[in-house]
Amino acid sequence: MTYEMILSERRGDVLVVTLNRPERLNAAPPQAFEEIAHAIANLDGARAVLFAGAGRGFCSGADVGGAALGSDDPGNTTFIALTQGYNPTMAAIAELGVPVVSAVRGPAAGIGCSLALAADFCVASETAYFLQAFVNIGLVPDGGASWMLPRLIGRARASEMMLLGEKVPAAKALDWGMIHKVVADDALDAEALALAERLAAGPTVALGLMRRQIRSAYESDYASAMLQEAENQRAARGTADSMEGGIAFLQKRKPAFAGA
Repeated sequence: MTYEMILSERRGDVLVVTLNRPERLNAAPPQAFEEIAHAIANLDGARAVLFAGAGRGFCSGADVGGAALGSDDPGNTTFIALTQGYNPTMAAIAELGVPVVSAVRGPAAGIGCSLALAADFCVASETAYFLQAFVNIGLVPDGGASWMLPRLIGRARASEMMLLGEKVPAAKALDWGMIHKVVADDALDAEALALAERLAAGPTVALGLMRRQIRSAYESDYASAMLQEAENQRAARGTADSMEGGIAFLQKRKPAFAGA
């Protein structure tokens, strides 16, 4: 498939998906997220995914205002864009069986903020900021933000982001525990790729089970979480990577995981 709004390329075992509308700070209409969904639907052996933005920004938001305001029913137009465009892509990212990293410089606003924080590891440059600007235009958070933010940073800070609509600079996001790491702007691409490559070299099945296990534990009680762990451990124990890890431990060497 030829993409109009993203770039998708393999760098070794890492699938790098880049929002590619730098002239609009990578504002992402529904088509952009549909292209993301297509790009990640068939990993073709990739063992990690890295999301990035071309140019000075990660993603400045959804870019649906024009289409919605120009329609006879802007509310329903927005509803369709979310339920048929954005939300299925966010759900697909959550269900990926491989680790996900995001590299953020400049704005990660609106749906861009949700995309950045959907990663298991969000690496931000010193120029990055995170923004839930919906209140400033009379709208409400979407793209899973109202589920994600309270779980990442707690109710009070999530309310601050969503109800006040102020920028959260990278350093503050790190202090809040919202992101993984802050690096110099010129080091961002290399740092994020190195992390994705490290994850891609890990036990892929176990890592995929872990990321789903973490998410499901948000919604379960203690006993259910332990049962899920036991079921996932059974699945992980049967992999070749588990066998390799055990042998490497006994032989006092670094394991060479194959991703199976």
